[in-house]
Amino acid sequence: MKQTITTVIEELGSDNELSSADLDLVNQARSATKLAYAPYSNFKVGAAARLSGGGVVLGSNQENASYGATICAERVLLASLSVTNPGEYITTIAISYNNIVALSNKQISPCGICRQSLLEHEISHKCQLRIIMSGLNGAVWIVDGATSLLPLGFTSLDME
Repeated sequence: MKQTITTVIEELGSDNELSSADLDLVNQARSATKLAYAPYSNFKVGAAARLSGGGVVLGSNQENASYGATICAERVLLASLSVTNPGEYITTIAISYNNIVALSNKQISPCGICRQSLLEHEISHKCQLRIIMSGLNGAVWIVDGATSLLPLGFTSLDME
């Protein structure tokens, strides 16, 4: 037996097609790239999340000479959220990047660990978050839910 898993991605030609609220969130993610510490990769990632209470939380990647200690923008954001806004959940997260040594004109997608962390956030808060992925310019991708990016994610159900 074979099964097919389909991911639906909404692609916009540019950020001009976003709603004003989504464009504001994307611009905050782009600004958050300036807070990144990326002296090794020169690849600065920023994330901005709109919360259930209406506020916004930011995150940026933080590299380390010991690469295992590096933490991505999305997980910095999730850790900050749990401390600064306990009980709130993400309704929409925007992710962007600034590649210091190359163009930053295509969408960025969360890494595997971040996909798993976003999935865990959805499960623990019983919510579905929208993910907006962009560069500093160019086309924008939007997906509904972390399961769109990680359809076979490991969850608590796998441990039962």
